[in-house]
Amino acid sequence: MKVAVEVRPADAAPASVEYTWDPDTEILSAQRTPRATADGDGASATVGLEGRDGSWLILDVAAGRINGVEVAVWPDVRKLPALHPPTQIEDAEVVLPKGNGKADVSSLEMETRLVAEADNDQRNFHFRVGAPRLARTVRVARDLLVDVDDKNRISGVWLLNVPPCPTEL
Repeated sequence: MKVAVEVRPADAAPASVEYTWDPDTEILSAQRTPRATADGDGASATVGLEGRDGSWLILDVAAGRINGVEVAVWPDVRKLPALHPPTQIEDAEVVLPKGNGKADVSSLEMETRLVAEADNDQRNFHFRVGAPRLARTVRVARDLLVDVDDKNRISGVWLLNVPPCPTEL
């Protein structure tokens, strides 16, 4: 699984995150507010990461910036007594650059390994993408973090301070 990104200095304070749960489907959506505008030099697309178990993690990208994350079908969630994000987090923009002269892609789907972890209260979630590897953690919004490996590929997504699901997962 290779979603290549560029990490750029943040040009503003981290945006807020608005969470919504669909009580019928248990879809969790995390959206940046305010959203990134369509003006920019990066790709605009929906990036679907499909776990081998049928789980789905969807990245909403506008002008290269991640505007939101949706967990459409949950992988098995491994509950841990506590789940804390890394202590070293940099505020930055994670940008999906446009292809080199290629036509813009509006949707991209990839099959990969997805592992979900949560604390016992299911307030903090960490989705590991692909094989485990060393990564740095970047804050793209107040409660939305992205792990980026040494080859500038997404290796994880953190959702922090998630409100309770209206139904049990």
